[in-house]
Amino acid sequence: MSFFISDAIAQTGDAAASAGSSIMALLPLVLFAVVFYFLLIRPQTKRQKEHQKMVDSLAKNDEVVTVGGMAGRIAEIGDNFVLVEIVDGIQVKVRRSAVESVMPKGTLKDL
Repeated sequence: MSFFISDAIAQTGDAAASAGSSIMALLPLVLFAVVFYFLLIRPQTKRQKEHQKMVDSLAKNDEVVTVGGMAGRIAEIGDNFVLVEIVDGIQVKVRRSAVESVMPKGTLKDL
């Protein structure tokens, strides 16, 4: 056991150095989390908000494409479901959230 001042200063210096190295060890993890947020989480939530806005603004006679690939015109709108008319006289009931996109008017005539 040594009572010299230089030994005591050396020991406190080692503790400060190890605290600094532990912060540097966490820095890549924090950087990874920030990059993960901006490249994956933020764009996905933005897409979800845009899709929800589109689903909320659906109206009768809108021409839509479903997630399954069916294209048709909305004949009737409910709270959770819409009735999509694929061809004259054939209607299919799908969930509102299954509507992938709204097409410009007159697109179905071109198909």
